[in-house]
Amino acid sequence: MTELERLLHAYDEHRAAGRACALASVVDVAGSAYRRPGARMLVTDEGRLTGAISGGCLEGDARQRARRVIQQGRPAVVTYDSTDPDDDLQFGAALGCQGIVQVLLEPLDFTNPDNPLELLRRWAGGVEAPAVVVTVFATAGPAAQVPVGARLLLLADGTVETTVPAHADLYAQLLADARAALAAGQPATRHYPVRSGAVRVSLEILRPPVRLTVYGAGNDVQPLVRLASGLGWRVRVLDGRPAQAAPARFPEAHEVQVLPLAQVGEQLHDGSFALLMTHNYYYDLAVLRHLLPDPTTTYIGLLGPRKKYERLLDELTRDFPDAAPQLQGRIHSPIGLNLGAETPEEIALSVVAEIQAVLTGRPAGFLRDSPHPIHPPLRADASLVPEGRVGAICEL
Repeated sequence: MTELERLLHAYDEHRAAGRACALASVVDVAGSAYRRPGARMLVTDEGRLTGAISGGCLEGDARQRARRVIQQGRPAVVTYDSTDPDDDLQFGAALGCQGIVQVLLEPLDFTNPDNPLELLRRWAGGVEAPAVVVTVFATAGPAAQVPVGARLLLLADGTVETTVPAHADLYAQLLADARAALAAGQPATRHYPVRSGAVRVSLEILRPPVRLTVYGAGNDVQPLVRLASGLGWRVRVLDGRPAQAAPARFPEAHEVQVLPLAQVGEQLHDGSFALLMTHNYYYDLAVLRHLLPDPTTTYIGLLGPRKKYERLLDELTRDFPDAAPQLQGRIHSPIGLNLGAETPEEIALSVVAEIQAVLTGRPAGFLRDSPHPIHPPLRADASLVPEGRVGAICEL
């Protein structure tokens, strides 16, 4: 279950029970921070929390402020500033991160079909393509025309859902910047001068869950499915053996299917990441034949030694002379990061970690040896200026 799905599940439970809620969203970050824009936390009027906006250092203070937002019925923005490490540790949030985090707190109206979570639900309901959501989190001046908390959701097919008034001077610019952010796949913050005022917005990229197809349903696949599913990935398990490809063996999987060897070539390409863990040479060969012409499957992990892949490639090349170039950059054999993995659980960790590195375009390795920041800097056209420090203390 993804983080957003967990929030929606909790939201539905609270709505059914009549518990008033507020949504806390990270909307801007400067410097170092545990979470990036798009992190969300649901808070009830009783103080129940779902989700996280930090590693635990902001949640206590944000919970109290969110409850006040529920009582007052209007949104608020709070700025957590830890850029002065000594001052922060003595008087501030005790983050120790040397960064600035801005959080938008909004009361949720259960009767409003366009409240923030209902708007996000319309993307999360089975959509398999990225989208961008634009959130107005700061305004200045009477001419802004756009309230704090107004949003614009742009889907990959061009569909627009918005609570930004269409007559607002800013609407066309927000839509244009949303399209640019979606095309580039890059989040950003933007500052817009509007007549005698200004508006600041967050452009967040919504990414669908990773789709992972595992060919093979042996015991060593079970910990991998658990780990990948825990990350919110959609995992499909395929195997030709009915006793192995049983849903009861993989309760966390999105789908478990018996796929006989003769039917491998009939499977539809879905662009998912693929793992070959069948321990069956001829099944692996059939899967590679099936995936070879599909460039949307950008990651193919093959369990086993290098010699196994070399033999498979030799056999593929007899029928497909350009097999090696077609698989270049896509095939990972042996699979996994070099963690010294031995047990099925350790192997699962190394494989899932490798896929995560491929997803983010990172080289893996030790963070201590990297000269770069942990997170790439957020694209912004104006500096984030804290409007006052918040004396928060880690309570979690």
